[in-house]
This record gives sequence, structure tokens and C-alpha cells, in this order.
Amino acid sequence: MQITSDIFGQHNGQNIDRYTITNADGNFIQVSTLGATWTGYTVNNHPLIVSFNDLAHYDSPASYSLCKSIGRVAGRLTKATATIDGQEYHFDANENDNTLHGGPNGFSEIVWQAEQSIREHDASVTFSRHITSDEDHFPGDLDARITYTFGDDNNVAITFSAASTAATLFNPTCHVYWNLTEGQKTLETQLLQINSKRRLELADADKVPTGKFVDLPGTGYDFEKTTDIPSALADIKSQTGKIEIDDAYEVTPSADTPIATLSDSASNRHVAIYSDRNALVVFTANPFDQSKPYNALATEAQTLPDAINHEGFGDIELKPGDLKEYTIQYKYYEE
Repeated sequence: MQITSDIFGQHNGQNIDRYTITNADGNFIQVSTLGATWTGYTVNNHPLIVSFNDLAHYDSPASYSLCKSIGRVAGRLTKATATIDGQEYHFDANENDNTLHGGPNGFSEIVWQAEQSIREHDASVTFSRHITSDEDHFPGDLDARITYTFGDDNNVAITFSAASTAATLFNPTCHVYWNLTEGQKTLETQLLQINSKRRLELADADKVPTGKFVDLPGTGYDFEKTTDIPSALADIKSQTGKIEIDDAYEVTPSADTPIATLSDSASNRHVAIYSDRNALVVFTANPFDQSKPYNALATEAQTLPDAINHEGFGDIELKPGDLKEYTIQYKYYEE
């Protein structure tokens, strides 16, 4: 295993480092200190995630949060408000009246410190940051760590951990975008399977959860059986008039059974996703040109969005003195 680094560019006059972890077969991942962003994942000379070639695009408001780390809280917090440990808090609203992806000063906008660790069959880069309450306007000063690990088996693990000085919220994710197909131009041969039987009902006006669930069988949103993305989008449009997937699926956390599997029918490339939390948000996009067909599929493993405001969605509170840790694993294979 080997780790190398280069200067990816500058953000507010500060150098942004990019780290490349390469395994024995020459396959590699890349991560950068701005947003603790996953900027590359290449196996057998084929890129698997969607990426920009320069830092400026990642640093743009129109970046679609491309493969960035998201926190303290992924997804939307309704009306930028939550009651934590009996006290009501108001956060920074950055989409309509809601707080999206940790607000305007969330994990994705931070420059992180990095440290490297190399072992015989895997290596990791750990990003760490002390984030004060004054910095992102969530209660409690947060000590957060995000570790990307890549091994000779071509698998990737992302581990998020945090401790806080006061009761706060912690539900991070990686906003990774996939395209396993040759050339990454379209999603025509991209397949998706999700071990889920229902998704959250989202308000049409601003996509915040209503608190209810919608059953998947018989709908275009049903990926319990492996389905190609174009067919699913066609069914969704005919049934609902909507032209995208931007939905939160309820899944069963497991280290042994994937919550979802991406694949490409033309090449037989697969990536299985494992998570210790109960939701997977799926989003279709074209981060390069919104006028063209979708060429990227985002998967955001997390606790169900807006959990703090809905009973039964999951516990995302982080209490002082506690350490919370979550891991998302991505296992690559061909068959």
C-alpha cells in the first residue's frame, strides 16, 4: 500500500491537499482536505465515482456536494429547528426555510487536517477538525473525524466519529455519486438494487419528510429487484409526473447484507453498500450539465432524514461525554 499527496488547488488562499491511496494492483482512491471529499475511486483503470478535474468545481455553490462529507446532519431539518435534550434550537436555513446538509457552514465547506496510516494490506487517511458552535451554529463544540480506508481487496470504508461538549446532532454521510459505466456519460446500463420495502413520503414543496412512509411494491421507486435506472425513471414519470429520483429509502442496518448494490449490465462491475444506519437517500443528477440526461447516481447512507423531528426515525442525538461512530462500506467486485 502507498499514499502520495499533491496540492489540488487553493481555497481562500489556503492550499488544499489531495491524497492518493494506491494498492498492490495499482487501483486507488483519492480524497482531499476541502470538505473531506472523495475525489476518485478507480479499479482496473475504470473510474467508479463521478469527479471533477479541478478544485474550483468542488469549491463552487453549484457543485451538487459532489462526493463531499456531509454533516453535522445529512438531509433537511424542517424549518431549521429541532428540540435537543429538551431545548429548542434554530439553525442556519440554507434551502427555503430549512437547514440542508449541515447548513452553509457544514462539513462540506470546511478545510480538514489530515493524517496518514499505512498497513500491509490497507491504508487510510483520517480527516479531523475541532468545530466550535460559533462556527456552524449547532450546539456544542464538536471534535469530528472522518477516515477513508482502502485495501488490496479494492474495498472502501468511510468511518465518521464525533464527540461534543453539549447535546447536539450527528448524522453524517458521504454524498458520493456513482457511474460504473464505460465513459460515465449516461446511466443507460446502470443498475440498482435496494433492500427496502418503503420510502419516506416527502412534501412536494420542499422535500422535507411528512413523517409518513410510502410502500414501494408496484411503483417505479421499487428497487427490491435489480432495475436499470432509465426504466425506473420512465415508470416514475408515468406514475407521478416526476422526472428524478430524490428519495429516502428505509433499510435494515447490516455488516453482512448490503443495503444496496450498484452494477453495470455492460461490464458486470458491482459495488455493494453496507451501512450501520437505517436509510439510503438516492438522487439522480448531472453535476456537469443540468440540460443533459442524468449521468450520476448519488447514494447517501445515513439515519432517516430529519430524524430529530420524527418519532421512530432513529436517534441522531450526540450527548456530551459520548462518542458516536458510523461506518459505510463499499465492496467492489465483478461477476
